[in-house]
Amino acid sequence: MAMTFTLTPEPEDEAREAGRLLFAGPVTFVKGVVAMSGLPPADRLEVCFAGRSNVGKSSLINALTGRKTLARASNTPGRTQEINYFALGEERYLVDLPGYGYAEAPVAIVAKWQALLKQYLSGRVTLRRAFVLIDARHGVKAVDEEILQLLDRSAVTFQAVLTKVDKINRVEREAVIEQVKGALGKHPAAYPELVVTSSEKGEGIETLRAIIATMQ
Repeated sequence: MAMTFTLTPEPEDEAREAGRLLFAGPVTFVKGVVAMSGLPPADRLEVCFAGRSNVGKSSLINALTGRKTLARASNTPGRTQEINYFALGEERYLVDLPGYGYAEAPVAIVAKWQALLKQYLSGRVTLRRAFVLIDARHGVKAVDEEILQLLDRSAVTFQAVLTKVDKINRVEREAVIEQVKGALGKHPAAYPELVVTSSEKGEGIETLRAIIATMQ
């Protein structure tokens, strides 16, 4: 039976407030990790953000945390070569994974990162969900399918997050949402709700905060 995908509803007041409080509290950079041995202790729930280069990942993390320079955007695709850990107070880790699909990085570095990504996704017991960012102007592309298949194989639940929806009109928005729903239908690890966001306009930010704050 095919899974039905819907847009995530607006959060209830209690969940919205939990999200606000979590992200209004201390948010600190913990460390950049280049090997599994460098991961911080698995002592709290964590979520990770993945997305191809220039999908708007740094902007979204900055919008979520209300801090303009917490995650630094790079003009060079593939520049972020670490798994970056941020602590949301004492109860959550927010993990920023390296951008994928970059053409500029050397083949050996890409291979090393693919290996680390596979180890992280399959071996981190406290990882509750991966948020996979999809550029609303392009929808799911072949390069995204690679990470989605990796998440399937790693049995990590992932939720698609459309970014930059302010850059397209309503007709284009409806079309890309349907394209993404169709692509996700092939992936058993996909969570059945999409989050639609705009870092510039603030759309979907409260919803995403609430999801992260109320996750068990």
